[in-house]
Amino acid sequence: MLRIQLKSKIHLACVTDANLDYEGSITIPEDLLQAVDLWPGEKVLVVCRDNGERLETYAQPAPKGSGAVIINGPAARKIQPGDRITIMAFGHAAERVEAKKVLCNVRNEIVERSTGIDLVVRPEPIPLS
Repeated sequence: MLRIQLKSKIHLACVTDANLDYEGSITIPEDLLQAVDLWPGEKVLVVCRDNGERLETYAQPAPKGSGAVIINGPAARKIQPGDRITIMAFGHAAERVEAKKVLCNVRNEIVERSTGIDLVVRPEPIPLS
């Protein structure tokens, strides 16, 4: 049996722009895509911490190190610059998948890397500045 499992997660990225006139997608810096093994064109689920919106789209690359996380197309009506989002991709596999995860600060720099699914509840918020 194949199971759908989390394979990639970019947690608390900060949206830098929202481009309503673009045809769609989410633009993500290449260094973040590589860190969690996301491919350009891969389907992603985007969840907004600030307003609860959830949407599906596909990833496209921004220049490595640019920090640009851009919501494109109609989704720009739902998620705005400054919002903190989590970007996830899932895969079908018969065996357990070790998800690749990163935590970002407000400049979309990686501040923590991990794998797997942690169920740890942190008693204190992680400083993201």
